[in-house]
This record gives sequence, C-alpha cells and structure tokens, in this order.
Amino acid sequence: MWIWAVLLLVIAILAVVGVIYLTRAFHRFSFITKIGEKNKTVSWLLSLLPTILIFAVFILISNVYAAVIVFLHLMVFFQICDLIGRLIRKRKGSSNANDENSNNAKTDDKNSRNQSSGKYYEGAIAIIITVIYMSVGWYNAHHVRETDYSFTTAKNLGMDSLRVVEIADSHLGITLDGQKFSNEMKRIQKLNPDIVVVAGDFVDDDSCKKDMVASCKALGELETTYGVYFIFGNHDKGYGNYRDFTTRDLREELEKNHIVILEDESVLRDDKFYVIGRQDRTEEGRMDMEELTKNLDTSKYMILLDHQPNDYDHEASYVDLVLSGHTHGGHIFPAGPLGLLMKLNDRVYGTEVRKNTRFVVSSGISGWAIPFKTGTFSEFVVIDIKEK
Repeated sequence: MWIWAVLLLVIAILAVVGVIYLTRAFHRFSFITKIGEKNKTVSWLLSLLPTILIFAVFILISNVYAAVIVFLHLMVFFQICDLIGRLIRKRKGSSNANDENSNNAKTDDKNSRNQSSGKYYEGAIAIIITVIYMSVGWYNAHHVRETDYSFTTAKNLGMDSLRVVEIADSHLGITLDGQKFSNEMKRIQKLNPDIVVVAGDFVDDDSCKKDMVASCKALGELETTYGVYFIFGNHDKGYGNYRDFTTRDLREELEKNHIVILEDESVLRDDKFYVIGRQDRTEEGRMDMEELTKNLDTSKYMILLDHQPNDYDHEASYVDLVLSGHTHGGHIFPAGPLGLLMKLNDRVYGTEVRKNTRFVVSSGISGWAIPFKTGTFSEFVVIDIKEK
C-alpha cells in the first residue's frame, strides 16, 4: 500500500507543477498574448481556463483519475514539443550564424523566434497529439479484443482439446456496466468454451449492486462443459467500503448463479483436470503451493488461478498452467515497464514458460479507475489446450 501512497503523492505534486506549467504554456498563444497587452489579469485567467475545463469535463463524464491522466499527458506532450521546438530553433540559428561569433548566434536565435509571427506552433501540435493519443487510449479501453493462445501438454487430458476462456479485471463500472458485460459474455458464448474462469477484480469500490447482479447473472447464463470458476482479486472485497453491496452480497449472487468460488481450493473435473484457485496475495494466511497441491494427483492437468502474477518461481514447480490478471497489461504507459523494473510483478502481459509451467497474464476486460489504456488494450483470453 505504501507504493500507492507514494504514487498518489507524486501525481499530486506533478498536478500542481502541471497547472503552473500549462497555464504559462497556454499564455504563449498569440491571441492570449494580444489580450495580455491590454489586460494581463484577463489573459492569465484565460490561460488557466483550459486546465479547469479539462478537469470539469472528465470529472463529469468519468472521474477525477481520468482528468488527471489527460492533464498529465497534455503537460508531457507540451514539454516534448517545446523541447523539439527549441532544438529546431537552435539549429536554425546556428545554421544562419555560420562562422560568426556566439553572440551573433544568440541574436539570430532570438530573431528566428521573433520571425515566427508570434504563433505558438509547438502548443498547437501538443494539443493535437494529446487528443489523438488519448482517443486511441479511450478506444483501447472500451473495445474488448479476443486474444487466442494454443498450448500442448504431455499429460492425458481425456479429450481432444480443452477450451478455457479467462476474464480478468472487469472492475465493473469503469468501462463495463452490467449490460456491456453481458454483451461480452454473449461474445464468449459463441466461442463454445469448455470452462470459463474469472481471475479476480470482478468488482471495485465504485461498482454498484445493479451492475454486479446483472454481471453475475450473465456469467451464470454461460453454457459450458465444466462450469464457471471465480477467485477474488485485491479489489473484490473492497478498500473504501462505500459501495452499495457487501462481499457477502457478491458471494450470494455468484453462488446463486452456480459460479464456483475457489479460495485456496481445488476441483477435479470429471477425473480429467484440476481447477485450483489461490487466495489473493493480500490475504493473510493464504496457502503456499506445496500445501495447496499436496493431495492432488500430479498426473492430471492442473490449471491455477492466481490474480496477481507474483509467485512464478514457486508456482512453476507444481502446476501446468497459471492464469492471472491484476497488471492490466501496463494500463497507462510506462506503468508496465516500471512495474517490472520495481519487481512488483513477474510479468505484465502475455505468456512465458518456466520449467514445465505455462504462465498467462491478461490485460483485463476493463481496468481500474482510468477509462484509457495507452500501454495495452482490453481483452478476454481464449486458450486451447491439446495433447501432444
């Protein structure tokens, strides 16, 4: 939790610095500069207005996190464009100066700025880039893709193939309400899954009971060969406890819709394969892998659900396939690479093999709080497992 506290503090500081920076940047636009020649107070208020509008609009259509993300990206793109603009002017000034002394070079640089007709092209370009970049991020978050994997096993599956569909990190209410989640389940149904697994963070602190109930019903209506299985993520039981339903309500809705909740438990399906669900690593007393698998038949194929991809070295010794979420595939760039650098996760997205175990991390069908995905996209995962 201390990492989140530090992160929020850093973001708050950046937001304050950003307000100052962007206000000064907007003040450089020629039409505001002209107003400033007559009334400086009005010109500075106009320079502050875009920042206020950004926060107002995104808080209205989404939440404060969305506003902060857009704001910080705008600040970064302004800085990049300003830097590139300075480098271009400096190079142009140096080119014009030729062999003249450094004082003349500085004068030429100043003249080149004055010759720009007072147009702040860098600022205009920064705004355009931000709009395009965040629009793509909005699209990636709100349009769910199907990601397919095909794996083989030396173990006897007792069937030609096993189709597993993984859903993770729906965080109901961010990009998916109950109806939209139900629509995604209809897409999944068309794929004829043998088993569907929900790998944590199904709901969030901001989720509402109406969406939760509708989504549980949609999961329960899936027609599968071996059922639907659920594990709790770090958000499912709530942090702020201000949503309009309890963890008990969630359990009751899941069980009412015949969804199997696994908390450090395993199920052997038709004597063919195991589905094992670990409690989230934030839970006190969760079992280690030796205890969790000590009475299982190791000749059977084993699928482990573990919300956070943080225990690969231990898990690789015990099971065949590990399905996780939590990372959202990086969500907002560069969160993914930073998470790996800080060793918060063993993997941010995709698949890898350690020993004889295959690991898969989904970017999630939605994501926490922020309705943009600039480091990845929303997805559900379809895995076909076949015998060698």
